Amino acid sequence: MALPKINPTTTKSWSNLQEHFTAMETVKMQTLFANETDRKERMSLTTDLVSLDFSKNRITSQTIDLLVALAKETKLDKAIAAQFNGAVINETENRQVLHTALRDFTAMKPEVVATLDQMKQFSQAIIDGSHKGYTGKAITDIVNIGIGGSDLGPAMVTEALTYYKNHLNVHYISNVDGDHVCEILKKIDPQTTLFIIVSKTFTTQETLTNATSVRKWFLQQAGEKAIAQHFVAVSTNLPAVASFGILPQHTFTMWNWVGGRFSLWSAVGLSTCCAIGYSNFEQLLQGAHKMDCHFKTSEFSHNLPVLLGLLSIWYTNFFKAETEAVLPYTQYLSKFVDYLQQASMESNGKSVDRNGATIAYQTGPVVWGNTGTNAQHAFIQLLHQGTLLIPTDFILCETSLHGKENHHDILVANCLAQTQALLMGTHGEDISNPYKVFQGNKPSNLLTLQKLSPESLGALLAMYEHKIFVQGAVLNIYSFDQFGVELGKKMANKHLSSQF
Repeated sequence: MALPKINPTTTKSWSNLQEHFTAMETVKMQTLFANETDRKERMSLTTDLVSLDFSKNRITSQTIDLLVALAKETKLDKAIAAQFNGAVINETENRQVLHTALRDFTAMKPEVVATLDQMKQFSQAIIDGSHKGYTGKAITDIVNIGIGGSDLGPAMVTEALTYYKNHLNVHYISNVDGDHVCEILKKIDPQTTLFIIVSKTFTTQETLTNATSVRKWFLQQAGEKAIAQHFVAVSTNLPAVASFGILPQHTFTMWNWVGGRFSLWSAVGLSTCCAIGYSNFEQLLQGAHKMDCHFKTSEFSHNLPVLLGLLSIWYTNFFKAETEAVLPYTQYLSKFVDYLQQASMESNGKSVDRNGATIAYQTGPVVWGNTGTNAQHAFIQLLHQGTLLIPTDFILCETSLHGKENHHDILVANCLAQTQALLMGTHGEDISNPYKVFQGNKPSNLLTLQKLSPESLGALLAMYEHKIFVQGAVLNIYSFDQFGVELGKKMANKHLSSQF
């Protein structure tokens, strides 16, 4: 048995939490803060790269104790060990789940070392111009062609690390909408563009349709032999890659033990590696590994991903919250929520447990959000005065990368003010106008990075990966398959067939 198969609602801990919730349901956080002068200090956690203040949650120390007891009773420790030890925890597809092995430089698999070296050499040749296009010109643009995890992860990281980017222009084609392809092609010169086709099987309909269209466009201006200089692939299907015209030395491997939505750390991140340089890409991996070590070794009560995962379970299953908002207060993370939606909702959007039984409790919440302060002028009104309970993660960087201190002071002030306003509302104020009353008592977490760097971004992403793992492990679901995606593909093919 790779993973424990315990229905959490049958545990003593769940019963205790249900009883505790009855007492907590009407408790006001404003009262908790008034009675606990050291609450923020007790409910804050600092790791090397990410800090968490979880004091503004509808919890007490007893809540944390009971949630930790649930994690222990559902044998989360065994699930964590099974993942890191390479057990086949993706049992429905008979696969290991070892994306953490892509960033463990202390015990790295030989095949990972070889691929990283290949990425290093190739990205350097693109960056320094020694890899030429078919007319002898250096590469200026890179187009990544993929979808899902082959697009969302690298596109998000490349955008997030724009400050560290070199001279290369990087574009992403994902949607099978031909207008998307055509608009990207309008921006590039075939003489100076490298195309990276990312598809594990090299059969993904959207990716291969887009790649084939790009190939036809390219061949209208260059000969067949030029394909070898301008197209590379990240795939396991070597025959299909070769028939496309891509050289073996320009083919980067993938492995079945890396799921697509957790693959940005692999050669799937080649576009990012070219955009920011290999040393920065390696720092991204190193930061993630630091979070892996924290997750693997820290006590649950002082374990950042574990606490975040358990708090999510507390709100979705006891307070019946159906969504979670994520608000990064940095424009660099403008694609972060899109990435996180796939990582979370594709993983934990399940209604059958690991015993094959239909689930009667809540599993994965809807994840949504936007960057601050944009969110403040859009949907945050609903968080403050709406009727829904929406736990919110605020992400803040202490330091501005470009040194615009006036801007950054305003940004930080707005972020902290929103967390305080959600907490306090107009509590204690004599407000005669009912439309201007804010109940407060709205939960939030504050996640802080010293600055947005490749290393701290790696830690932040790994933290959310492990949060998702905790949710799935405790809730007794398989987080690493995505059969709903496959069903949609089958139905699309049936519609296509019926048209001809």
